[in-house]
Amino acid sequence: MTPQNTRVAKALGAEDSSVRLQAALAVGSNPDPVFLEPLVERCAVEPDFFVRDMLSWALTRLSPEITLPRIRQELDSERTQARSQALHTLSKIGDKSAWAWITRDMLRDADDEVARTAWRVAVSLVPEDEEKNLVGELVLQLGRGDRSMQLSLSRAFVDLGDVIKPALEKAAEHPDPAVAAHARATELLRQDPETGFDAAIEEAKRMVTLGPELAAAVDAPADTETSETAGAAESSETADC
Repeated sequence: MTPQNTRVAKALGAEDSSVRLQAALAVGSNPDPVFLEPLVERCAVEPDFFVRDMLSWALTRLSPEITLPRIRQELDSERTQARSQALHTLSKIGDKSAWAWITRDMLRDADDEVARTAWRVAVSLVPEDEEKNLVGELVLQLGRGDRSMQLSLSRAFVDLGDVIKPALEKAAEHPDPAVAAHARATELLRQDPETGFDAAIEEAKRMVTLGPELAAAVDAPADTETSETAGAAESSETADC
């Protein structure tokens, strides 16, 4: 490294996060293979989200020929952040050849951040002829984690498109109410992406608790009342004329 490169590399580990952010920006703005290792190593330990994102961006500025093999090594790291950030960087690079690196173990990783990042990357890289297999694997994760985790999985499903419908319909009958509700909520989002996730989950839970037929029956009186009210209003308007 030149003296200037050495100073920039040291700045990637500075105590001040703003200094680290500026260093990552500088590296990405003037990409040099000499920074590959410092960037990858810093990704594994960087605590600040915005700095991590800038580190990944800087890596995308380097040649994929040297970046991808190094990132692949990180996918097998014992450090969870190293794995999740490597996956995140793969999503930024978008090289379809990396699909083969997304394993079943990654999609099922015990660490939520690794798993949710693997879901997102898998959906972005999956070949069309592998989509059904991916759906079959993701279905096994329905009902996992908190609201944020479940929302991440639902978004991954929706991004796959109509191919998810048969699997979700089957999962909606799952004996575990959390799995069934998550499947139904995801299907509601697939039908109408503008539906809020919280509203979709609440409606799905109601349907799981009551059953589709009873839920429809409960809604029916309100619909009938609305129809009768509208009919009465029309009659009144006609009489006034």
